[in-house]
Amino acid sequence: MAVSIVMPALEMAQETGKIISWLKKEGDPIAKGEPIAEIETDKVVLELEATADGVLAGISAAAGDVVPVGKTIAWVVAPGEQPPVEAAASAPAARTMSEQSRAGSTVAVTAPANRQEVPEAKASPKARRMAKELGVDLTKVRGTGPGGTISGEDVEAAAKASPAPAQVAAAPTALSSIARLMAERTTQSWTTAPHFFLVREIDATGLIAAREKHGKTITHTDLLVALVARTLAKHPKMNASWTGSAIQLNPNVNVSIAIAVKDGVVGAVISNADTARLADISARRQDLAERARAGRLHPPDVTGGTFTISNLGMFGVDAFSAIITPPQAAVLAVGRIADRVVALDGLIGIRPILTMTLSSDHRVVDGAQAAAFLKDVAEALTNPQLL
Repeated sequence: MAVSIVMPALEMAQETGKIISWLKKEGDPIAKGEPIAEIETDKVVLELEATADGVLAGISAAAGDVVPVGKTIAWVVAPGEQPPVEAAASAPAARTMSEQSRAGSTVAVTAPANRQEVPEAKASPKARRMAKELGVDLTKVRGTGPGGTISGEDVEAAAKASPAPAQVAAAPTALSSIARLMAERTTQSWTTAPHFFLVREIDATGLIAAREKHGKTITHTDLLVALVARTLAKHPKMNASWTGSAIQLNPNVNVSIAIAVKDGVVGAVISNADTARLADISARRQDLAERARAGRLHPPDVTGGTFTISNLGMFGVDAFSAIITPPQAAVLAVGRIADRVVALDGLIGIRPILTMTLSSDHRVVDGAQAAAFLKDVAEALTNPQLL
């Protein structure tokens, strides 16, 4: 029986994905879980995996094509089996179809006969939003999507090609897909989630000793993930999610690590980090970082995170406040370890100090709950031998 391969969705707001290249060709035998194509979404460039064992057939999207989320782009069939024949005009994603049909009925009546105007039905909601932001006239944009639909990339290309107005010193710089989504999500989080911040400094002597004990393969971030994850297991509210009207307690502790990539930041997820061995966390973190920077992440690598750690210590940052990644309840921002003059039993001494800032969503946790969690994190980092 034929099994469809569809353009995946990593975000509720995602509308399309772009085929970067096919790693397998028509007629090639493939195994379930084997990478068959590279695709670009609003979130990340990743490898699309086969959904079943069989033969790749019925490829309907070429490299460079922008495809609506949920649309079939290929089939996995048995040897000798033919892929199903789809309708010539495939419907777009369900969340945009009704809006497009409503717009189409209006524009069909009002479009002037002496003007080639692209109907509103031919532009995705994202494209219309980008057009408004970038000052692009949709009636002058040629759509490259299915059925001539104008995509966000079409608007982006039109913005780059349009000459800047004479009175403007410089044309606005169009954002990449990842940078644009990061801007949208951080704006949404900052304007809708009631953030509050708690700061804690700890003596990192024990943390440094623990890293040296484990050797060069273990980093401070690996230790942070392991210790914070185990602390999260004791504070389920900090590992919860905001659904829009209620608090959802997550059964698993999946720590998302903020990784800098070209044009943005990707949250790569280490699942079940509270029960994972330190060596496994380290290996997983290294693998995710390498593939993130090479654009080789898979959908499970960037979904399902329940708490985020953002470490900028390697950049010499002393302390900072991070914005929560929805629908998570909190994010821990970690600065560098720096020698500071401190009071030790009434005397002046020097100790390596690490500064942490916890950003929390007040809809999910209150100040006392967040403070208790941060206190336990500080104790765990001060005494990492408990790991």
